[in-house]
Amino acid sequence: MFLHTKLKNRLEPIRIAFIGCGKFVSMFLAQYNNLEKIEIDSIIDINIDQAKKNCSNSGLNDNQINKINFSNSLDQILDRNIEIFIEATGNPIVGTVHAIKIIKNKKHIILVNVEADIICGKYLSDLAKENNVICSMAYGDQPSLILEQIEWARLNGFDVVCAGKGTKYHPSFEYSTPDTVWGHYGLTKERAEKESGMNPKMFNSFLCGDKSAIEMCAVSNASNLKCPSNGLTFPPIGVYDIAKKMIPKKDGGIIDFEGQVEVISSIDLNKMEIPNDLRWGVYIVIKAQNDYVKNCFKDYGMVTDETGNYSAIWRPYHYIGLELAQSIYSIALDNRATGYTKNYNAEVASIAKKNLRAGDTLDGEGGFCARGKLITSEKSKIEKILPLGLSDKAVAKKDIKKDEIIKMEDITLNLPKEVITARDYQYNL
Repeated sequence: MFLHTKLKNRLEPIRIAFIGCGKFVSMFLAQYNNLEKIEIDSIIDINIDQAKKNCSNSGLNDNQINKINFSNSLDQILDRNIEIFIEATGNPIVGTVHAIKIIKNKKHIILVNVEADIICGKYLSDLAKENNVICSMAYGDQPSLILEQIEWARLNGFDVVCAGKGTKYHPSFEYSTPDTVWGHYGLTKERAEKESGMNPKMFNSFLCGDKSAIEMCAVSNASNLKCPSNGLTFPPIGVYDIAKKMIPKKDGGIIDFEGQVEVISSIDLNKMEIPNDLRWGVYIVIKAQNDYVKNCFKDYGMVTDETGNYSAIWRPYHYIGLELAQSIYSIALDNRATGYTKNYNAEVASIAKKNLRAGDTLDGEGGFCARGKLITSEKSKIEKILPLGLSDKAVAKKDIKKDEIIKMEDITLNLPKEVITARDYQYNL
């Protein structure tokens, strides 16, 4: 809090580097000219020409772009005077390897790459502590914003009953592919991909439930909140019903546990929009611990359930990359992460999206082959389930039926040693 006041006393620029220059980073770049004392040193991308184009499209002038060091290799810039790296490739395996190199080089890192965070986040955060640096979630993404609300609640003595976000969900979306995704958004392929540069796999991940499972996995691991008993259920609920519905079943609600994550949908089973939806936002539910607090909820007009015991707060929007500076300033000025993985509670399982044959190559999050489901890390370990984040380029060793959970023994993996080390570390906790 109050970082802008602290910023006035900062003399040196905050030198940063981006790994990946896609939509999230482009949104940050659109704010860059309005930000104080942040200086882009380097941008790493496999397509440097496209990265430069994204910089230009986001409002950077030629002089600014020429001052940036562009590279296609992290190794080439590790020795530069960079304070904070932002990993935004979206690839969990590559992102983990990048994060380990950066942390061992004793530099701070912000993981826009939440996919890497849920695969190896506990290992990475512990490694960061060993090296006296920070491994942070990215402010602007929903997990960090949810954690901010959770931190506020716990700091002020409230129990967090439920926490999560909104999205547009329907059971039929779970089988969407990059070929069918734009129809669900009401866009043409031309409009989405060529005019706006939208990645069909990534946007399909938002639609089919993969991203929701990934983000709630991140929140569970960072906050120690539980997973629902059988994965996310996506109840269609408007904001004024959150305090009435997102409470334990024993108290007239619909959640399994007091203290869990859940995602609510902006449409019902008939695909009709519900009133006062939270499609773009985040929420938490808190509980009054005594009658005086319960009366305060009523006295100050807080939205509650019928008993008055439960209240909800929410934020209607998240601004994605437009808010990333919050994480940069938090690290540089307060030496503090905007959320980080503290536990290994949850995992995202791979479930066959179609019938797979022996020899088929899987294609990861938002793809054609598998979808994600939030489960406990205990279940993942005991049943040797393939995490969705490790599924890209995995090869099926046998036929796998549609809707079947994919096990580690069902596929062949070729993982970097860094990822194997990180996963073994977490399994052995």
